[in-house]
Amino acid sequence: MGKKRSSSLRPVKASKGDPQSEVSSNCYEGERLDHLLVQLTKSIESAKLSKGELPDKMWIKQQFAIGVNDVTRVLERMIQAEADCQSKKEHSNINLRRAPLVPLQAVLLAADCNPRRLTKHIPSLASPMQIPVIFVKDNKRGSLRLGELVMLKTAMAIGIKVKGSIINEAIDELLSSQPPEISLQTHD
Repeated sequence: MGKKRSSSLRPVKASKGDPQSEVSSNCYEGERLDHLLVQLTKSIESAKLSKGELPDKMWIKQQFAIGVNDVTRVLERMIQAEADCQSKKEHSNINLRRAPLVPLQAVLLAADCNPRRLTKHIPSLASPMQIPVIFVKDNKRGSLRLGELVMLKTAMAIGIKVKGSIINEAIDELLSSQPPEISLQTHD
């Protein structure tokens, strides 16, 4: 048996297009994070008043894609739907059995999650659709802060679905009020 190479232990330089290298400059932290979460909480509470008799958990699931797997699934379906529209293919029976696609307006992502490889792919999935990725960093508590928004203990990723609600209006306002190079993570 030969020796294993320790190439995986060598540090890797971050490239300019690497989303993780840009995380530190595109994070909401401190007062900006508090402002973002207060605004989102207010808009969620306002939108809940008009939800009718729907239970809270079901209503939240309609408004948000919660968790890395759910956000990834929605982003992949958005990319596939875009490809289908461009190639003008007819939808197969498999696509008809799925729930209707509700696109994402923005993605909130805990930048201080551990291990980072769990969320590393989300910015690259969001970039072709030009969906802003908002990184949240709070001294290793980003996922806890995001979880509070959706009544869970933790959430590493939350996708905000386009539903024409008060929540969407609040996100539009927050995104338009911040300079894009500071508040958004988009790739061309």
